[in-house]
Amino acid sequence: MSRFRKLTHAIWHCLYHIVWTPKYRYRVLQGPVRQEVYNCIQVFLGQNGCEAVELNVQPDHVHLVVFVPPKVSISNLMGIVKGRTAIRVFNKFPYLKKKPYWGNHFWAPGYCVDTVGLDEEMICRYVKYQEKRERHQEQMELKYR
Repeated sequence: MSRFRKLTHAIWHCLYHIVWTPKYRYRVLQGPVRQEVYNCIQVFLGQNGCEAVELNVQPDHVHLVVFVPPKVSISNLMGIVKGRTAIRVFNKFPYLKKKPYWGNHFWAPGYCVDTVGLDEEMICRYVKYQEKRERHQEQMELKYR
């Protein structure tokens, strides 16, 4: 089986690692908010013909490894994902919008994107197990204080 995907006039293998954060990197992506963000991302990726390989919603950032067809630009995809998840989160959790520091913005304006080449397996493992590593690191820091 080939690692390439097919469109009518193209074969492609466009895999990206994308990271973005809530505004001010507040740790609000927990509990039901985290689950809503996770579900929204999956839905909006599917609507744009993209496929999430790994998706990890941390309390203060989101990691995503995703196949994006060449007909979809990353900037458009991120505009859709961030914009529509913000709308859904604010509608479902209106108390977030009432805080003076949010306004109408849930996500920070930027994001980090990198193409995944031959290190695909290593990057997917990093995204999948990063939360466990961070918790372990925080535990170690607390021990030595």
